[in-house]
Amino acid sequence: MTSKESNKTSRRVGFLLESTTRVVKLSFTKAFKNLGIDITPEQWVILDTLYQRGELSQNALAEAAYKNAPTISRIIDKLEQKNFVARSEDAEDRRRTTIRITKQGIKTATLCYPEVYKLRALSWEGLSDKDYKTLQRILEKVFNNSETYL
Repeated sequence: MTSKESNKTSRRVGFLLESTTRVVKLSFTKAFKNLGIDITPEQWVILDTLYQRGELSQNALAEAAYKNAPTISRIIDKLEQKNFVARSEDAEDRRRTTIRITKQGIKTATLCYPEVYKLRALSWEGLSDKDYKTLQRILEKVFNNSETYL
């Protein structure tokens, strides 16, 4: 493969990654709107993480969601305004903030999960477990290779 061909292939893969991410986010946005739930895909990632893992420090939550400090803070602010999460000072270190999901957040997540599972199933329709594992392995490799640049 020539350098020129390689660049074209790279652009197509990059375009596919970006386009796929955009379409998936739009699908989630539409599903949440259809449920009458005021939440974005970015907010969903945080709510889902807290639902699955329980109370986390703000730094641990940012790391788990792969968000920087200003972004995670902004998302938590929005979720807190909606009464989906609550902040508190860490009992052992007052400089550290702990984030937990509220009862309203749990209720909201519980309402969202059936749609989330439906969207995931729709996305993987026609793909085998082997296809999924291959894609996951490749994306993790690209992610890890790219992360070393940061």
